Amino acid sequence: MLVVLLLAAATYQEPSLKESMERGKEIYSDFCVTCHLDNGEGVPFTFPPLANSDYLLEKREASIKALKFGLQGEITVNNMTYNSAMAPMGLDDEEIADVLNFIMNSWENKQDSMVTVDEVSAITK
Repeated sequence: MLVVLLLAAATYQEPSLKESMERGKEIYSDFCVTCHLDNGEGVPFTFPPLANSDYLLEKREASIKALKFGLQGEITVNNMTYNSAMAPMGLDDEEIADVLNFIMNSWENKQDSMVTVDEVSAITK
């Protein structure tokens, strides 16, 4: 039994970006679409855009932290200031990685490396 568990742990691999994005798209539809809309454009001066977002590209750790712990206070996205609150969504680290992989690789966003569960787990308040 121990050998099987060790083999399973040794063969664990991060999901492919495609798999992660597929799961992330579902999470986006359940948790994010109400404020950020189907196309990720958000609502000017109220909910920041996720589409073609300089914030996502330049502030990866802050983006992870916002999903993990919520966000309150002023931020600037694509030269527009937003000052509203986003409550924590209650997502686990894998769900956060998946939805960020979807968002960060959709709507003209492109990341060089996928967000991993380990990366999300390392982010603290």
